[in-house]
Amino acid sequence: MNTYISLLRGINVSGKNMIKMPDLVRVLEEEGFINVSTYIQSGNIIFYHPDTSCHDLARKIEDVLLRKLYMTVPALVMTPEELSAVIAANPFTERSEIEPEKLHVTFLDEKPAATGRVKLLAYSFLPDEIMMSGKTVYLYLPNGYGRTKFNNTFIENKLGVTATTRKWETCLTLQGLLSAN
Repeated sequence: MNTYISLLRGINVSGKNMIKMPDLVRVLEEEGFINVSTYIQSGNIIFYHPDTSCHDLARKIEDVLLRKLYMTVPALVMTPEELSAVIAANPFTERSEIEPEKLHVTFLDEKPAATGRVKLLAYSFLPDEIMMSGKTVYLYLPNGYGRTKFNNTFIENKLGVTATTRKWETCLTLQGLLSAN
């Protein structure tokens, strides 16, 4: 049995796409996902499954949400090792002046085309900073996520891929929860 993390995009935000976490756990377990647990209300899911394709599992979760909860919600799935690699590669954590509570990570469902990457990185909205690596966008937002132009929709539009953003603290907590399993 393999362990996975799924990050749902855009649920329980501003009263839209409202999903109660017990309902989410129930419908996934009814569909063969094992030991499903969630962390906070923003669609962070840890589960076990015999499948080995993150892409296929993401599509299964999207299908379950559509069939059982009548919601179209993009899902990204990764392994604990992939999450650990994202955390280890954050270029902002090497700088002593960085405030960790101002860090965010945008997870992409696929590696964007080089043209999209160039397009996104051409923007500068100081004091906000942005860096990319593979399927990950790292954000340092001194004035907070609610005030940045580097929001999820902006990133998706420039890169042409589905994305979902999490606070740095959430990423670290998920890693800790995975280590405890």
